[in-house]
Amino acid sequence: MTKQEYTLTIYTENKVGIIGRIVILFSRKKINIESISGSPSEVSGIFRFTILINESEEVVRKVCRQLEKQIDILKAYFNTNSEIIWQEQALFKVATAKVTEEADVERLARIYGARAVVIRNDYTVFETSGHSEDIDKLTEALGNFGLIEFVRSGRIAIIKNSEGFHKKLTEFESEEPTQEVVENEFLDKQDKIFTM
Repeated sequence: MTKQEYTLTIYTENKVGIIGRIVILFSRKKINIESISGSPSEVSGIFRFTILINESEEVVRKVCRQLEKQIDILKAYFNTNSEIIWQEQALFKVATAKVTEEADVERLARIYGARAVVIRNDYTVFETSGHSEDIDKLTEALGNFGLIEFVRSGRIAIIKNSEGFHKKLTEFESEEPTQEVVENEFLDKQDKIFTM
């Protein structure tokens, strides 16, 4: 069983405690979560979690099936890196004196697509988004210039070959439930039980 990076996309109802239930499932299976991010989805009232793990396909498939059995979890997808478009975001705080003294800081920022979002007398904050390897390289490079603080988001991803969860949900909601009339000898002719 070869392990590789898998990105799980989990659609849930926006309920209190859902993230705890998801994390517990991974914990019980002794699967380390590399990154996790959550946000509202394209469907009102539906939340989307993106989770990065390093596991075998067999294990990931089982985890997705178990997730979908949970109440409030609507759908769980898993994809390899080649099947998704993904990014991470990072903020870097560097001493402004270093930025003005060292032209290399601005050059590095441009190379890695970073831009200054806050410039103060004591520090400058750069923001960038990209793949984890690029963020790692920029973090290492800025470490040589007195990196004060660094924070990074979890992975966010969009599935390449997908019509999206919204279409599936819309189709599901548009299906009319069928009503079946059940005759019962103990009921009057006017009383009928309707089942769905």
